[in-house]
Amino acid sequence: MTRGRSLALRWGVQVAMALPLAILVGRWLMMAGGVSPLDAGLTAEPVAETINRLGLWALRALWLALAITPLRRLTGWAWLAPWRRPLGLWAFAYGCIHLLVYFVLDQGAAFDLLWADVVKHRFILLGMATWLMLLPLALTSTRASIRRLGGRRWQALHRLVYPAGGAAAIHFILRVKGFQIEPWIYAGLLLTLLGMRMVPRRRIKV
Repeated sequence: MTRGRSLALRWGVQVAMALPLAILVGRWLMMAGGVSPLDAGLTAEPVAETINRLGLWALRALWLALAITPLRRLTGWAWLAPWRRPLGLWAFAYGCIHLLVYFVLDQGAAFDLLWADVVKHRFILLGMATWLMLLPLALTSTRASIRRLGGRRWQALHRLVYPAGGAAAIHFILRVKGFQIEPWIYAGLLLTLLGMRMVPRRRIKV
């Protein structure tokens, strides 16, 4: 793959992942301008809808990041490798905004209310655990961190992405009311991605 095409694909990933956030910001700006939440496309409960959309995009970005290595192994497409880091960082970014909107707009930035909600709802505890597991991965995502930690320790640390994915999947399942198929589809996709990692590695042509 040419350098120009590779650069275009990387920017394409960045734009694609930023677009849902930009749309959400645009909808909130519409409400700030006097448009009703329904007309702005955020339902009658805009805060809850925003939290849900942010969480869903955090999940999607994380799943896409997890899909890079299995796809490379199955296809030999080495050009996929540079996408893993930005997708992982977007997953963390969406998770941070998801948590921030929940804490500030839903809980009024009150730590006592937050603690009461964590104690009452297991899915919130799992969401917090997911964010805490992704935090060190985001902080050590640079090449300098790999050199500082050493390859083996860095890889061992970044295996936290797997329990983080599992916690995120369970968080989604417990978050919805009653039985809904969507969170189980995401859980099934995660199991599929983890299973694909067991497929023998193909020789990758650079």
